Amino acid sequence: MQDYSKPAIPSHLFAERGSNLVVINPGSANVRIGLAQQDFPLNVPHCIARRTVGANQGVPKKNVQDQMLNSQVTTAQHVERERAYDIIASLLKIPFLDEEVANSSYSNKMGRVDGYPSQSNRKETTFTWTDVRDKNSNSSEVLAGRSLNKGESSESPDPEESTGSRELRPSEYKYREYICGEEALRISPTEPYCLRRPIRRGHLNISQHYPMQQVLEDLHAIWDWILIEKLHIPHTERNMYSAIIVVPETYDPREIKELLSVVLRDLRFSSAVVHQEGLAAAFGNGLSTACIVSMGAQVTSVICIEDGVALPTTQITSRFGGEDISRCLLWTQRHHQTWPPIRTDTLMKPVDMLMLNRLKESHCEIREGEVEAVAVVHSYEDGMPAGSHKTRLTALNVPPMGLFFPMLLVPDVYPSPPRSWFKDYEDMLEDTWQMEYPRRADMSDGFFPGISGGFPMWDSYPVFQNKPKKEDSIGLAEAITKSILSTGRIELQRKLFCSMQLTGGVALTSGLISAVEERVLHAIPSNEAIDTVEVLQSRTNPMFVSWKGGAILGILDFGRDAWIHREDWIHSGIHIRSGRKYKDSHFLQAQALSYINS
Repeated sequence: MQDYSKPAIPSHLFAERGSNLVVINPGSANVRIGLAQQDFPLNVPHCIARRTVGANQGVPKKNVQDQMLNSQVTTAQHVERERAYDIIASLLKIPFLDEEVANSSYSNKMGRVDGYPSQSNRKETTFTWTDVRDKNSNSSEVLAGRSLNKGESSESPDPEESTGSRELRPSEYKYREYICGEEALRISPTEPYCLRRPIRRGHLNISQHYPMQQVLEDLHAIWDWILIEKLHIPHTERNMYSAIIVVPETYDPREIKELLSVVLRDLRFSSAVVHQEGLAAAFGNGLSTACIVSMGAQVTSVICIEDGVALPTTQITSRFGGEDISRCLLWTQRHHQTWPPIRTDTLMKPVDMLMLNRLKESHCEIREGEVEAVAVVHSYEDGMPAGSHKTRLTALNVPPMGLFFPMLLVPDVYPSPPRSWFKDYEDMLEDTWQMEYPRRADMSDGFFPGISGGFPMWDSYPVFQNKPKKEDSIGLAEAITKSILSTGRIELQRKLFCSMQLTGGVALTSGLISAVEERVLHAIPSNEAIDTVEVLQSRTNPMFVSWKGGAILGILDFGRDAWIHREDWIHSGIHIRSGRKYKDSHFLQAQALSYINS
């Protein structure tokens, strides 16, 4: 495609306009935050661990705030999972689930294998427990926790390095009040902390156990910590910055309004604008028309973009993602008895999920034949140093195929947010299309609503629509096919089938692109006049393409027509007929589209 190879935006504009723009792309498992002028954002686990009070007074300890109500796989789900495994095994030409490998030189049920050389290109899976003590306190011990990224081991401190004459008892520690990001995931279960995840499965994680006020407070704390500690933007300078919020299609209007309040009221940005993740992904790769397939840690969504406009009727969201593939990897190994006899619990010990995610990223791929690897698996037990277990993992090509056969993944069951909370009768878009729009001097006739009809603005911006979200449990290939065919126009369908774009961390899975092309082509009904499909290579890391697109959209909007100012939001909100709602976002879409097509 001609527009695909064209640079999305001149580089000098990033330096000129991106130094005071902070782009925030909140996901369920990770949040991506960075200055618009940067090449890549920070990618921080979207969680916070708060110190619990009364943990030592006989009060039952709760490690995770949003613990799911039912984590057990039902018999019917177990049967469906085994059936899905055998279907995948047949496609990949590997033994079925309970079939022994004939003429094999080793046993498939080997639990531990020693003597195999390690592979240098594999990601490190050794983690150390986080030091939860306040570094500003007068603790006599040196810090035992090390940076996870450096992969250092936790060793006993040298007594000679101690600043005090004796070692403090645990009751004398001064604990950090809260810990954010990756450190929060590495806190020992014995420490007095409770882990919270403010976003789950593409929605604010509101439940009877996790009230809305706590969710928003945690969001504010996590983002504020990143801004101060990582981006070095203190509160006193925050009024010199504006925020671009790139939200997934799963969000409801009230969720977006609450995020705006956090950004403008609590984080104290001078202004903010909201953009849709799918649309931002298209602009991030210089595309004006594409089928955007976003595959995150907990949600997979599909939406089609035509001429820089999102088509709301094409949106399909499924409740599975990369974390479910990681859990499926654990289930597969346990079934084949290749997993060491250790207590791996992805719910009560988040560090185990960190390890499984690394193993998945390093070893899982999609290709025919038996895919096996020797890996080091670690056990993490109640504050003890990590235990190493070298083992041979098998059927590593099966878990990622769960994207096409979601019965294999069996997503965990979390309590859904109370839907009454989202019944917000103050429609932020009401009467917007009846307003008169001032025409900007740089706006061509084709993009001005008052000439030749223009685009029906909010019909093309579905993230704010008060309509039920379309959620489906169908596989990825069927979701893509269903989304594209719902456009109803053969010319557009042909273009979309040849303009598929995979985004999100799961998009990095080896062999996924060819698998998507093959299975989508197979899923197209025989009576459709379409015989060619293509997944376009991303010009940047698929994990960050939506964030990058948000940066591009923000920089292009040099006139600030779409932005909401802090004073307007705090003092009076954005009211109907106030003249400063989200209406100007149409100009932003048109301006960016005009640049791409020029």
